[in-house]
Amino acid sequence: MRTRHATSPEQVPGFDTEALRAHYLVEDLFPADRVETVYSHHDRLVIGGVSPGPGSPVRLDAPETLKADYFLQRREAGVVNVGTAPGVVNVDGTEFELVPKAVLYVGRGAREVTFAGNGDAAFYLVSTPAHASHPTTLANLADATPVSLGEQRTSNERTIYKFIHDEGIRSCQLVLGVTELADGSMWNTMPAHTHERRTEVYLYFGLDPEHRVVHLMGEPTQTRNLVVADRQAVISPPWSIHCGFGTASYAFVWAMGGENTAYTDVVPAPIDTLQ
Repeated sequence: MRTRHATSPEQVPGFDTEALRAHYLVEDLFPADRVETVYSHHDRLVIGGVSPGPGSPVRLDAPETLKADYFLQRREAGVVNVGTAPGVVNVDGTEFELVPKAVLYVGRGAREVTFAGNGDAAFYLVSTPAHASHPTTLANLADATPVSLGEQRTSNERTIYKFIHDEGIRSCQLVLGVTELADGSMWNTMPAHTHERRTEVYLYFGLDPEHRVVHLMGEPTQTRNLVVADRQAVISPPWSIHCGFGTASYAFVWAMGGENTAYTDVVPAPIDTLQ
């Protein structure tokens, strides 16, 4: 388990590109033989990934960092298949088949979680601390709550699929969904916003290898950018905006953890105020 320490907005103006990427960008997240995890001190979020190949399933173990007997002893998790083929997640002996873009919520107390696939399924994991147990629940895109936003003329026409939230799959503090951009649209989450009481993580996927997303972060009046490749994640602290522009079509998983699960709890950052 890699660790990312919390940062303040006062630090960002002094970061060069290498430092920005070291603090906020997560690369190399989908090995075949183990679950790669990253622990963020921002709201104690953990993200992870695995792309299991043929053979024995890959088990979700509890790293020493968590000081737990098993990974979900004091945590809950959302799992999204960001690959191109179905895969199987086994939770305490119950198998769940996740097609691409399907989401599995795994409640606190699940002791044994494994991932299986043929190399084309890629499981993305987001975990937050949990104070109660909620049922493990599988949902496909058709089961999610879709919200259509943006316009073609502003290049940000998109559909937001809300999976884990107050009116969907219940959780303690995890909020998670998938956003798909319409053909010809490249901007996501514009106008931008911040979350004073939550940390958010973006995982970009569906990009061809030669294409990138230019992700904007930082305070609205002190923005910086990260150039992000397919299946890379950006940790966005509560004080930071989070939006981006792609050089080709893509989708992304957004996930939040913090004080509340209200999807609309945001602080807007109007476009004409960005610097």
